[in-house]
Amino acid sequence: MAVTRRELIQGAAAGAAGLVVGGVVGNAVGGDGEGGGGGSSGLSGRAADIAKERGLSPDDVARAVKTYVPGGKKDEFVILSSGGHSGQMLAIGVPSMRILKVIGVFTPEPWQGHGFGADSSDSVISAGTDFTNKVASKARGPLTWADTHHPGISETNGEYDGRWVYINDRANGRIAMVDLRDFKTKQILDVPNLDSSHGGVFVTPNTDYVHISTKIPTLVDRVNIEKSLDNVAQAYRGYSTWLKVDPKTGRMDVSQSFQIEIPPYWQDLADCGKLVSDGWGFVNSYNTERAVGGNLEGKPSLEVGASQNDFDFLHIINWKKGAEVAKTKSKVINGIRVIPMDVAVSEGLLYLAPEPKSPHGVDVAPNGEYISVGGKLDPHVTIYAWSKIQKAIDDKNFEKKDDYGVPVLKFDAIVAGQVEVGAGPLHTQYDEKGHGYISLFIESAVAKFTLGEPYFSGDKAFKLVDKVSINYNIGHLCTMEGDTVKPAGKYLVALNKWSIDRFLTVGTLKPQNFQLVDLTTEKMEVLSDMPIGVGEPHYVQAIRADRLKAWEVYPVGTDPLTFEKSPTAAEKDKEKIERKGNTVEIWTTVTRSRFKPDTVKVKEGDKIIWHLTNIETTPDATHGFSIPRYNVNISLDPGESVTTEFVADAKGAFAYYCTEFCSALHLEMQGWLLVS
Repeated sequence: MAVTRRELIQGAAAGAAGLVVGGVVGNAVGGDGEGGGGGSSGLSGRAADIAKERGLSPDDVARAVKTYVPGGKKDEFVILSSGGHSGQMLAIGVPSMRILKVIGVFTPEPWQGHGFGADSSDSVISAGTDFTNKVASKARGPLTWADTHHPGISETNGEYDGRWVYINDRANGRIAMVDLRDFKTKQILDVPNLDSSHGGVFVTPNTDYVHISTKIPTLVDRVNIEKSLDNVAQAYRGYSTWLKVDPKTGRMDVSQSFQIEIPPYWQDLADCGKLVSDGWGFVNSYNTERAVGGNLEGKPSLEVGASQNDFDFLHIINWKKGAEVAKTKSKVINGIRVIPMDVAVSEGLLYLAPEPKSPHGVDVAPNGEYISVGGKLDPHVTIYAWSKIQKAIDDKNFEKKDDYGVPVLKFDAIVAGQVEVGAGPLHTQYDEKGHGYISLFIESAVAKFTLGEPYFSGDKAFKLVDKVSINYNIGHLCTMEGDTVKPAGKYLVALNKWSIDRFLTVGTLKPQNFQLVDLTTEKMEVLSDMPIGVGEPHYVQAIRADRLKAWEVYPVGTDPLTFEKSPTAAEKDKEKIERKGNTVEIWTTVTRSRFKPDTVKVKEGDKIIWHLTNIETTPDATHGFSIPRYNVNISLDPGESVTTEFVADAKGAFAYYCTEFCSALHLEMQGWLLVS
């Protein structure tokens, strides 16, 4: 009997359960109906032959079936992942774990033409570099690299709404906005007073603000730079930044934004309060020692000096009140309103709480009551209760004030529970049932634990309930919509730093490894591995696919920055070339399989303004426009209109062409730029 591939996979899964599908597959695994090893494969026919030939166990087959998404079918979730030092983002389907798109963000990206001549992307990249706010020297931009770390998907009422996603540049203190209608970057903002930002990106529950904070504190004394490390307490400051979001466009408006000055500790991950804790933000920190290194001079290495204290500090910030205080009690520094630290303290905007040393995760549970913190050098996850924090603030139950006068809450007064989870706890995500899942970097594992009421009570609360091994050295992790008020559970994605022996060797630089974990069974189970060979992702968020409403085509003539018709869009049968002095302006339509006009004659030194419109209306009918030697490479999606400007400073005959294989006559789709 002929068996299709789909029938084979369906039959394999059924065989593991002791079922029969279409007469193809026989009895259960190992002859006893249990999915374990067994003496036989438990499959019959071609399925058994293939499993035997490839050395696959029944469990292997079952895992494959759980993650298989046939061609033409769609994934249930999409994870939006940082791309690390690629400077980009990744869109990945779940459960298939297939890369759907590399999104050009901070770094020029050839396939999309991002940063290679189109005004709509070049202007975004150029606008995202403002060295005049950050260094004493003149502007040196634009920056063309970044280290993306933490995406934050826009929310409505604490649930993802699929409109926008924001992501930071850890290296340069910038943040970008990607519009999820076309998955393209619309804004890059060089955040005033931030030199770097590691993990402080999140949106407030209705995307009123997107938050980003310093990692390494910012130098504020530019007069005594050489001696600044000897006086960190006064020469440096941190900034918790609240960028106002335009509710129509998703763009960030610095003029309506504000910062809160915070101590020069090293701020790390952050999360926003929700429901009962709405209006507050939580930012953890490390190196409260303010160590600066100096091992060549006989001083302790930085990592040694930064690991001396028993506790570091969790920052607890009243951002909603801060937005009001900023209107009257702030000062403008580099174009943004800044609330001084003493004002933040006197107005009750800023508190500190002791947290396990060297923490790398602060994560608010779906009900907003619990805040989980993992300290890399402590085997516990520490779970704070918002109700206890509120009471301690109201009662002024402070342990002390730090060196800057910021009140430090008493640890025992605000902790709801601690769970011993294992070695190297980092980052927590949640499911819909009141479980937390925390990554264990040193142990290479994920631990599952319970929260307290209303989820669990008595001896069932704050308990370790499961653990699964990961390959290897997991950093962050993500459950489906696990950062929202309504997690979906079902799957967990582990972001592992090392892959070592998991894939074929492709040289000395090995890919990162994403692993998909099943949360629907009593015990967590790793379903699949996914090599990530385009950077080192750090953090991801997962959104239900049905929340995304991406466009398939633009209305013909659309400017991708405005989503409106471009006033300079070329129109069919109205193509033309105009000269005004030494400026040549061209209106070109692009369609299968031609450019019109396909011959353009200019003179050396002319300024070229070239408007191009893809007049296709068919989904996926993308065209390219590339000019050899002129560094112009533009991707034109169906309906898209863009402009490129350059000086014709090289004489010769240049055959511009379509870079996207678009039709049977794709190779004939070219034209001539003659520069005489």
